[in-house]
Amino acid sequence: MSDVFNFGGEIVWRPGPDYISRAHLTQFMRQHRIPDFTELMHRSTEDPAWFTEAVLQYLDIQFQKPYRQVLDMSRGPAWPIWCQDAELNITISCLDRYQGTPAAYRPALIWEGEEGITRNITYADLYQQVNQTANALRSLGLGKGDTIGLFMPMTPEIVVALLAIARIGGIILPLFSGYGPGAIATRLSDAAAKALFTADGNLRRGKPVNMKVIADQAVSEVPSLQYMIVHNRVGMDIPMQKGRDFWWHKLIDHQPVEAEPEATAAEDILMILYTSGTTGHPKGAVHTHCGFPIKAAQDMAFGTDVQPGDLIYWMTDMGWMMGPWLVFGSLLLGATFLIYDGAPDYPGPDRLWALVERHQITTLGVSPTLIRSLILHGDQPFRQHDLSSLRFFASTGEPWNPAPWMWLFQKVGEGKRPIINYSGGTEISGGIVMGNPLLPLKPCAFSGPCPGIAADVFDENGNSLRGEVGELVIKAPWIGMTRGFWKDPQRYQETYWSRYPGVWQHGDFAAVDSDGMWYILGRSDDTLKIAGKRLGPAEVESLLVNHPNVIEAAAIGIPDEIKGSALIVYCVLAIGCGVCEELRQELTDLLVNHLGKALAPKAVYFVTDLPKTRNAKVMRRMIRAAYLGQDLGDTSSLVNPEAVEAIRNIL
Repeated sequence: MSDVFNFGGEIVWRPGPDYISRAHLTQFMRQHRIPDFTELMHRSTEDPAWFTEAVLQYLDIQFQKPYRQVLDMSRGPAWPIWCQDAELNITISCLDRYQGTPAAYRPALIWEGEEGITRNITYADLYQQVNQTANALRSLGLGKGDTIGLFMPMTPEIVVALLAIARIGGIILPLFSGYGPGAIATRLSDAAAKALFTADGNLRRGKPVNMKVIADQAVSEVPSLQYMIVHNRVGMDIPMQKGRDFWWHKLIDHQPVEAEPEATAAEDILMILYTSGTTGHPKGAVHTHCGFPIKAAQDMAFGTDVQPGDLIYWMTDMGWMMGPWLVFGSLLLGATFLIYDGAPDYPGPDRLWALVERHQITTLGVSPTLIRSLILHGDQPFRQHDLSSLRFFASTGEPWNPAPWMWLFQKVGEGKRPIINYSGGTEISGGIVMGNPLLPLKPCAFSGPCPGIAADVFDENGNSLRGEVGELVIKAPWIGMTRGFWKDPQRYQETYWSRYPGVWQHGDFAAVDSDGMWYILGRSDDTLKIAGKRLGPAEVESLLVNHPNVIEAAAIGIPDEIKGSALIVYCVLAIGCGVCEELRQELTDLLVNHLGKALAPKAVYFVTDLPKTRNAKVMRRMIRAAYLGQDLGDTSSLVNPEAVEAIRNIL
């Protein structure tokens, strides 16, 4: 139980008729004569087979052979079988069904590069390019069950490659474009990848970065890898190994524009998404044709209400689950998505808002970390652009703090555009909890669980909690759940199913307030228990970032002989602190005044950055390990490993 978390707050947004009347959720509930969202949640969680079948029909998923039953639970809740005996290649629902219709000439994706180049690709164009790439892969002898990696910048080619791998029945292995050779090699080797899509390089703040040299170093340690297909992104002079390396344009551009999709079972593996582990070995979440894409499209429809004619942009990399989520969700809904290859504040701090105006983005997905960094530039960057196309903000990656949430909502969004908060994970295929266009919003909160997700908050004994902090759990299977960890079913069982019998323990702290609003408070293994009081780090960090001189903060607990644990905090400052001891005392007093003397920090450190993953999650466990001089575990997901070293050096 938390003694200090301030639940509740005031409702700041309520949906008007314009949001409610056009919503996918409204249409879905009318089809099934469901009177309100409460009843939808009841039916969808009490009868997941009914709900899943209803979603498959609503999304018009194109099965090549129908399923015998939508859900078989004979192997237990950790190992359900979905769409039993069905054949489904998801690319048919993403591309083929639009051909020969007016939708074929609608933009499927819009791309902008950092240098200002833009490309529009219609559903017809994408269909042909995916088929050409599928034919190229088959010409190399690649096919069903072969794992193929993606280590590329966010260009249209990475979308084409992703879909082409699925079309031939291969296994997609997305890799973060900022990975080093070791992280790439580990994942390619673990999945026995046979091929890799990469690029000569990409642009970061106007400077070319050589990706091919990183790819070459990585694949030299992967004996299974036979081929590398290289997109000429920036025109760098790079070495090509004869017989292994092929230029994209030479291998693919002359291929036929028709390619039969491979006959795949609905439960055949579509993709392995690697997540960082607390040990040195990353875990690969396994996803299927009837799993990840369905959940992605459902959440995009019911949460952010993306419809044909809408344009969604989520600032992401294909190596983070939100990259494939963006692709599959948009295409299954017949919408348009934007991808941008570059820094969000280059050449100026208004680049993100310029993208909104230039392309008329309707749904904008960001991280709290990005918004905190943009606040430093003031209001002028967004005020110089017309943002009237925006209907929704969306966010994921980490818990919000109230001040940046309100800045985005009140100033940028003029108090009338909802922020659809979204939290789940790679193993979920999307969200556990999420806002939506039918329910009101409070700052930093989630309106409730996603339809079909039987979420709850448990205490240590498995009792349901309200008004207190506890473990986030899911009490029934859902179609997007991972089909286990690649080659490691025992680790999957131990990670999610070992604490509460038959219940998924997600590893996050959560709470539900008296109005039914949900809050995610960070990883439960980041728990602070000081002098007998338990609290999540987000509670401490929210207080600190409310100080005008603090941009970001991280709170950790370290062993203490008297208190059990002592509080250590790290702060990234907006400006130099002058007399730092005065600011340290000021921040200490701030925490003591709000939390009590027992929770006074043992130390306050000032750093220039906090170690983060590619999806902007602050890695507190690595901060703690660095402080204590312990092994850091798997660091490959960090975008800024130098931040950990800086923390070590302070000590």
